[in-house]
Amino acid sequence: MNHDSYSDTYIKGILDEVKTVAMIGASANTVRPSYFVLKYLLSKGYDVWPINPGQAGKDILGQTVYASLDDVPDVPDMIDIFRNSEAAGQIVEQVLQSGKLPKVIWMQLTVRHDEAAKRAEAAGIKVVMDRCPKIEYGRLSGEIGWAGVNSKTISARRPTLKSGFQHRGLTGKSES
Repeated sequence: MNHDSYSDTYIKGILDEVKTVAMIGASANTVRPSYFVLKYLLSKGYDVWPINPGQAGKDILGQTVYASLDDVPDVPDMIDIFRNSEAAGQIVEQVLQSGKLPKVIWMQLTVRHDEAAKRAEAAGIKVVMDRCPKIEYGRLSGEIGWAGVNSKTISARRPTLKSGFQHRGLTGKSES
């Protein structure tokens, strides 16, 4: 896998397939990127399990915070890592040793660990590094273009605006 460039098909496939996300490094601080991403993923219908040992037992956006991956209710479809690259490597190693393998390990913007990615892929796990699922979802759904950002996606389909938060999905169907 070339981790310098991901096809839209690869990213879209992941975002369509995933239903549960364990977010390592989730923050209750409303100005932190992990808070924004958690809020966004929840608004898109994903079940997100925040992981932060300092916040364990508390709630972030109505979601119970867990101390570690061992404490989440089930094996998540995706692990979203909001930690530095070195920590990401350690997290991947712990996941592989646990035997509770997710479908996807996603490392946030600026987070990259090529050796960990190779080990995860050898175990059958898809890996995305140095990307944000919020940004990718917005780009692929066309939402990001509503804010004047070039999504590099050309479409003749006009967005259907509704009251409340917009949810267009990646399947091309407009949802409320």
